[in-house]
Amino acid sequence: MTDLKTDIIHLGDCLEVLRGLPSKSVDMVFADPPYNLQLGGDLLRPDNSKVDAVDDDWDKFDSFATYDAFCRDWLKECRRVLKDEGSIWVIGSYHNIFRLGVAIQDMGYWVLNDIIWRKSNPMPNFKGTRFTNAHETLIWAAKSRDQKRYTFNYDALKAFNEDTQMRSDWTFPLCTGEERIKGEDGKKAHPTQKPEALLHRVILAATRPGDVILDPFFGTGTTGAAAKRLGRHFIGIERDETYAKVAETRIATVIPAAAEDLKVMGSKRAEVKVPFGALVEAGLLAPGDRLYSPKGDREARVRADGSLVSGEFTGSIHKLGAILENAPACNGWTYWRFKTDQGFKSIDALRSEIRATL
Repeated sequence: MTDLKTDIIHLGDCLEVLRGLPSKSVDMVFADPPYNLQLGGDLLRPDNSKVDAVDDDWDKFDSFATYDAFCRDWLKECRRVLKDEGSIWVIGSYHNIFRLGVAIQDMGYWVLNDIIWRKSNPMPNFKGTRFTNAHETLIWAAKSRDQKRYTFNYDALKAFNEDTQMRSDWTFPLCTGEERIKGEDGKKAHPTQKPEALLHRVILAATRPGDVILDPFFGTGTTGAAAKRLGRHFIGIERDETYAKVAETRIATVIPAAAEDLKVMGSKRAEVKVPFGALVEAGLLAPGDRLYSPKGDREARVRADGSLVSGEFTGSIHKLGAILENAPACNGWTYWRFKTDQGFKSIDALRSEIRATL
């Protein structure tokens, strides 16, 4: 395996560059591929002025079949370079996202979510012949269906969203104003520049500080700018030299956040599992010690094997709690208490003591 160079923009064809990257080397892929708009002519406003639409050569394909073959080629290489616990994000419009979705599923990826990016300032439908196209879709997928782990910073996103579970519909404005990069002629440097806020959320959701993010259609470097700001590494691939130079200049001005400000809020699911028996083995609880329900009206004795007994009933901390409460399930860690000089404390505090030593 060759050494992986990060924080770099590769100038060249995405397939050729992808094939030169080592297998299982990146933590996340963010792909904003050509839309294949299949425009049939100029788009005009009611005043007959021309809309600055996407009509560049990189967005033109001879047929749907040609486009599909291209997409399956780069998706195949991205899957190869993804680590086994990695994930991929692909964004597109109604012109291409459904074709990409089929390819993603056919190639063995496992779709985790589709995210709707609702544009708060969409371009109007000037002809009045269709609904205003006000959103794009992101597909978030794991590398495979059998994948046991992938990064999802659920608790961090919940805190980010004022302690409310983050939903799959996100509202951001189109990239305008000072954020929109323009050339010396005053025109947009890239027709489909994405807002950095969108990439900020994607990266915050599915990576950790220090992770490597691959963007095979780098454009003017939004992924790289957001990655650098958030303490992640990036690998960009861009075939247009002008776009690559703009991206390089842009990213050079980004100041990363301080390391202590990049820590991601931990998740209960990510914590090391500790069996109740470990508390007995460590001497934090002894056989014969008594545990109590939250109201103190039920009690159980601890046994040497880590089970509990209460009258004629025995079982794990979870099973016995459920039996005594006549409930279908019970979280024994938050249900049972033990007596201290300061009053009752949850046995979860003892589990935290064990985790601190691991």
